[in-house]
Amino acid sequence: MRITPFLPLSLALPLTVLAACAPTAAEQARMAQRSADDQTALARDLRGLVAQKPTQCISQYQTQQMRAYGPTIVYTVSPRLKYVSRTQGGCEGVGEGARNDILVTRTSTGQLCAGDIAQTVDRTSGFFTGSCSFGPFVPYRAGK
Repeated sequence: MRITPFLPLSLALPLTVLAACAPTAAEQARMAQRSADDQTALARDLRGLVAQKPTQCISQYQTQQMRAYGPTIVYTVSPRLKYVSRTQGGCEGVGEGARNDILVTRTSTGQLCAGDIAQTVDRTSGFFTGSCSFGPFVPYRAGK
């Protein structure tokens, strides 16, 4: 009698699902290119500005524009002052990027603070698509 080794079904199914979720080489290349494009666009947006000491909170009312570069969100107060927050990920679809989602924040103080959680919403359907947590806000000011 010959015994054939086999993988129990309880292990085979999760491994199959994990393998199906793994990005292909082409998808990995697209993700790497998108990340490089985001970094290039972020550097262009911050050109001529110098990073200052990070702050934990910023006033939501002073910001005139918000733009996302992958997991990094830039709040523009003026051409000479921008705040950059690197999120923990999950809000990469915000803005003119891949999905053009809307960033939704809830605050009773009028401030956005490190650790606050924002949600993303599909612009067309109104369904929630993700969430992320803000990191410290680094002011970038025009150099002198």
